[in-house]
Amino acid sequence: MNANRRSGAPARRSALFTWTALAVGLTGCGPNYFDLRKDGQEAIIRGDYAPAAILFAQADQKSRRHVANLHDMGICHTMIAKQKFTQRNHPAAFRELDKAIAYYEQALDVRPGNLACTEGLNTALELKGQFEEALRKAEWAAEFVGPKAKQQIYLAKELDERGDSDAALLRYRQAVAMEPSNPDAHVAIAEFLIRHQQESAALHHLRAAFQLDPQNGWVRQQLAARGALPRPVQTAAEQS
Repeated sequence: MNANRRSGAPARRSALFTWTALAVGLTGCGPNYFDLRKDGQEAIIRGDYAPAAILFAQADQKSRRHVANLHDMGICHTMIAKQKFTQRNHPAAFRELDKAIAYYEQALDVRPGNLACTEGLNTALELKGQFEEALRKAEWAAEFVGPKAKQQIYLAKELDERGDSDAALLRYRQAVAMEPSNPDAHVAIAEFLIRHQQESAALHHLRAAFQLDPQNGWVRQQLAARGALPRPVQTAAEQS
């Protein structure tokens, strides 16, 4: 009996050490994993992709192989590649795409079939392949959109379903920042804000969605219910 108890002690100490190390990595001294993630996501919203990539890399050092963090690292390096293409720095752009592809593949190793990571990987591969063919067309790189808002919307919905509304709101804000002229991005964040009783912010995005797509029935219904549906502009003939 004593021998059995002694043999179990090292295993218990090892398990305790593992959990302690993980806790220190996530919430220890200095910026922790969660702080670094939030700061990185805020940087994406501002369009500061290089600083965001550094913050996510630091978060990865704190706690490795988190799918959301690997996904965001992929986004950052894809967007940096787009910037390099517009600067005609093709070798640097391809290096950034290689990094993005590697991060997306790591994420898919952890969670095979993840929609956001699959789409991100396809975007990076497509950009790398298409640019080979379109190298003679300088305008192509400038017109390339990069990571899609729908990736962020998908992740936001997942987070919201798990009850992490703060992280979900960050994702919705990223979607709007990436594609401010996309009515679907404004509709998605408006739906979220309405569910969470943030009426003033929701109204802002409902109005933006209406300007971009006046025929959207749901948007018109929501604006009408709030007494905010713009009246049709009458022509001179109609006024007379």
